[in-house]
Amino acid sequence: MLVQLDCIHEVNNEFIYRPIIAEAVQRMMDFVNKPQPVALHTEPSMKILLIGASGTIGRAVHTELAARHDVITAGRSSGDYRVDLTDLASVEALFAATGPLDAVIATTGSLHFGPLADFTPAQYAIGLNDKLMGQVNLVLAGQKVLNDGGSFTLTSGILSHDPIRYGSSASMVNAAIDGFVRGAAIELPRGLRINVVSPTVLSESLPSYGPYFRGFESVPAARVALAYSKSVEGAQTGQVYLVD
Repeated sequence: MLVQLDCIHEVNNEFIYRPIIAEAVQRMMDFVNKPQPVALHTEPSMKILLIGASGTIGRAVHTELAARHDVITAGRSSGDYRVDLTDLASVEALFAATGPLDAVIATTGSLHFGPLADFTPAQYAIGLNDKLMGQVNLVLAGQKVLNDGGSFTLTSGILSHDPIRYGSSASMVNAAIDGFVRGAAIELPRGLRINVVSPTVLSESLPSYGPYFRGFESVPAARVALAYSKSVEGAQTGQVYLVD
């Protein structure tokens, strides 16, 4: 910054400095003391595999992350790739097709709801084989191909610790997913991380599920999506992110 200091004027045969010199010094001091903008460190774009992108949460997660990262999608009947999470061979084929990845997100999983008195082992097996073991299969296969420092983000739900009528299968499966994440986190190699998002009932789902969640405060899918961002773009592992 240039400051003009040659501001001397003759007044009544005497040379004096105008006050502009003091003003210039003050401007210099203000410039020196002014906080300078700090260049923020920007993490490089990641290649993320999102399974379940067609669902309400999946769409919100895609919207949240796609602006900053390369998000590819997979599902049983939609997405860039097809996969059956209940079949480990299908999951392995998915990873072979996608190539190296930095993060894997699962926002999918089927469960059966019904009265405990009417439940059958086959109905419990729906949630165990699909939502639980489907996500476990992602980790079993993905730990071998995920880039160093990569992450898994799974999905459970509030019924693991806040049950409702007809939700015994959901409570069982969601609690098992939370436990699996905590246990797997201490064994994953190469700096790999794993977390799980446990949301309450979605605001978008109240027309269908509201009667089963009386007294629960719903959350919009966009807010739930922030927990997936925290998991993928953060540094924590072994965490259950409650969104309620």
